[in-house]
Amino acid sequence: MAEPEKKVTLIEKLGSMDRRIIFLLIGLAVLIPIIVKYSTSIPTSPLVQTLFDKVESLPPGSKVLLSFDYGPSTAPENQPMANAFARHSFEKGHRVYLMALWATGPRQSEQLIEEIISVEFPDKQYGEDWIHLGYKAGNQGLINTLLSDFTAMYTTDLDGTAIDEFPMMEGVESLRDFDLILGLGSGFPGTKEWVQFAGDPGDIPVGGGTTAVMAPLLFPYYPRQIVGFLGGLQGAAEYEYALVKQHPKFGERSRLASQSMGPQAAAHLVIIAFILVGNITYFVERARRRKY
Repeated sequence: MAEPEKKVTLIEKLGSMDRRIIFLLIGLAVLIPIIVKYSTSIPTSPLVQTLFDKVESLPPGSKVLLSFDYGPSTAPENQPMANAFARHSFEKGHRVYLMALWATGPRQSEQLIEEIISVEFPDKQYGEDWIHLGYKAGNQGLINTLLSDFTAMYTTDLDGTAIDEFPMMEGVESLRDFDLILGLGSGFPGTKEWVQFAGDPGDIPVGGGTTAVMAPLLFPYYPRQIVGFLGGLQGAAEYEYALVKQHPKFGERSRLASQSMGPQAAAHLVIIAFILVGNITYFVERARRRKY
């Protein structure tokens, strides 16, 4: 005699859900916020606010060094930080010096030039308001050299023009002549090395931003050795929030990180939901097996 067909419960169906359905739902969770351009406004944390206040309080004409110590793989996190720092610095009338400790950095800084400086600040003159110094090898050794003699390493800009021909390089003899160093990093060398080999020995204010996984390495340096820093995409979104709040003129065009946080938050919620469902089905099934 044939055994009666076992009835499949809803819990069992959820527990054996086709993984393609999971991938589809996560894909929709990312795609829909992008299509509707959903963004989140994240109030600025003290860690980010102190750095924002530092840039905001510097007098016009201050020298801000912006170092691109990352590559394309972490650009989704680091590039919005660079955009926000550049917008804020130019808005306050600071002179911005672009450089890189990574060989991949110049391409990221060129993206900043193409998308932000050339488009939003066409009145800023190269050599007077901003300059591109390019990449130099040496890691923390380069930082040590720049701390004692900046022009020993940088004799020309990225295009090979002599440094002496640019008005904004007048008076720049070492890193101590900068009012703020902003290191954008995703590994070694990066923001931590700027703190250890420039900020501490040179008594220079240092801030910046790192990927989310690197951020915990900087917490011990705050607030005495680092002014503040942006941790991952959320840190960038917090800085954007402070920037738009203080300077409403930037509006939606400076919300790249905030817009990216929407899909990220939605995907995380879907993942959490599946984790909860998985645990619930496991415990229900275990309880039922014990019962029988």
